[in-house]
Amino acid sequence: MKVQFDKINIHLTQQLPFVVYCKPNSSKVVGLLQQDDRLYAASDFKESGFLFASFDGNSKVMIPEALSDRITFDKDFSGFEPEEKIIEHQNTSEKKNFETLVQSGIDAISRNNFKKVVLSRKETVSLNEFDLLEAFQRLLQLYPTAFVYCFFHPKIGTWLGATPEQLIQSDGKGFETVSLAGTQKDVGNTQIKWHSKEQEEQQFVTDYIVEKLKNKVSDCMVSAPFNVKAGLVWHIKTTINAVFNTDTNLKQIVELLHPTPAVCGLPKEDAKAFILKKEGYDRKFYTGFLGELNSKDVNNASTSDLFVNLRCMEIDGDQAHIYIGCGITKDSVPEKEWEESLNKSVTMKRVLS
Repeated sequence: MKVQFDKINIHLTQQLPFVVYCKPNSSKVVGLLQQDDRLYAASDFKESGFLFASFDGNSKVMIPEALSDRITFDKDFSGFEPEEKIIEHQNTSEKKNFETLVQSGIDAISRNNFKKVVLSRKETVSLNEFDLLEAFQRLLQLYPTAFVYCFFHPKIGTWLGATPEQLIQSDGKGFETVSLAGTQKDVGNTQIKWHSKEQEEQQFVTDYIVEKLKNKVSDCMVSAPFNVKAGLVWHIKTTINAVFNTDTNLKQIVELLHPTPAVCGLPKEDAKAFILKKEGYDRKFYTGFLGELNSKDVNNASTSDLFVNLRCMEIDGDQAHIYIGCGITKDSVPEKEWEESLNKSVTMKRVLS
């Protein structure tokens, strides 16, 4: 693991693009080290490599597999004992601003502008002697059930994340996607109980996805909702499996799904317009999507494995910008949504130094 990290560090010193990542519950870490500093983009989703796409969909950055050195190695934390640090953050003005934003979302829902909207904020934390790959190792250690990644491009920036939400997994014939919503802090209980607000929020997401897919796919199967833990919080999750129609392709389905109600709202276009008008900052790649596009598996078959870019941060010099969002429905309470955002921000703060 050290030898491979040394290669990545040399790449970083040379300011060459790379990504290193680990899929949920996997023991394998994969890296793509791009051999030039050009900015490549995905157009028809027939490209092969690692895709990094923005929330607004205008930027779909590719690290092409054919133009990169591919490295794989096992997780190995021997001799690595990171000190876990919890960074407290209580900013009165940020709290007030976010609660005001949430209330504006609730008011818009009461006027029937939309049923749900996901509102977010950016929290900036100062860094002290920050080591990018050490932070990535902490993420690997702390969040084995998440998609953990570290992405760098000199023309884009540096991003780290540990996301619990898959956007789509496809073998080219069919695919699986998920509906993920509702959040509560893990307090050690064996039985997880959800209020109607969280259950309704998650059902919104499931119903929306199924409705959008119905004329594009066949053999659509929807699981019952179940609980899933992501770091220090619990969510409600449903899996949806389907087969592409003959006139449907991966790009069409991804664009149909993104941004999902779990990161945007419902109806999507109305909620997105509200977000762009009211949030007051650029989400960039937060709540975009990322992952393997047409990558060869162990059987030499082409698969795509894309995730929603949640629980992430952008490294900018001696600062980290942490992005956090909350799903707002008619039953939301601004103060509770602020508290939920604090719980979610802990995911990334645990790896900072």
